[in-house]
Amino acid sequence: MTIKNDTERANLIEGGKRLATVLTALRAKVAPGVTAQELDDLAEWMIRAGGGSLAGADTPAFLGYTPEGANRPYPATLCVSINDEVVHGIPNEGVKTLREGDIVGLDLGLAHNGIIVDAAITVPVGDVDEQTNKLLIATERALAAGIEQAVPGNYVGDISSAIQNEIESAGFRVVRELGGHGVGELVHEEPFIPNFGHAGTGTELTEGMVLALEPISTIGKASVVLSPDGYTYRTRDGSRSAHFEHTILIEKSGARIITI
Repeated sequence: MTIKNDTERANLIEGGKRLATVLTALRAKVAPGVTAQELDDLAEWMIRAGGGSLAGADTPAFLGYTPEGANRPYPATLCVSINDEVVHGIPNEGVKTLREGDIVGLDLGLAHNGIIVDAAITVPVGDVDEQTNKLLIATERALAAGIEQAVPGNYVGDISSAIQNEIESAGFRVVRELGGHGVGELVHEEPFIPNFGHAGTGTELTEGMVLALEPISTIGKASVVLSPDGYTYRTRDGSRSAHFEHTILIEKSGARIITI
């Protein structure tokens, strides 16, 4: 999506604020004993209530969405991915309970007045080991590094290279099958934004573009496998994975983080 007028820009910014409000509440709820279903229920309620305390109601962007290659619609509002679950973990098909020392990825999208925003965080459940904590820090830093490169006149490869360098310099690995994307009118739009690559390559970035950047990293090998549910990606070797994401708007002066 490329923002074309002030109304679209205002709706994008408002949607991002609402999504950030929901993710903040979900982060606060993460604790040992909480189930993925409880997190999904809270996310759906807050979105449909317009962020819980905001006027107007929004729509979950993932619930009922069928991405390219999937054989059924996604059955939940929130993606809840625990430990070796890389992305798209389903929260409401079987009991998934958080335990002390886990990490949990929370990936969420909503539509506000027809404009979709998308963001994700990975949250420790209680205390986690040192290596896991370093994984979370490195992956969040990679997102910041990618955002810094999202300026008019740069290229998708500048974002990709910055993300890759941050993750690999910390001793972790990039999941290459998955990455960021355009967003706004649909959940997934062009361009695809790999989390690895060479600076100065790919699509040129222009003012008004709306992108979802999402570094995805692992402690072990970066190879992933799709679970039988058709959505949940796991690391093939069972190692832990982290995922952070923001929707951004490319402005003349650089990237504006929308989901904050």
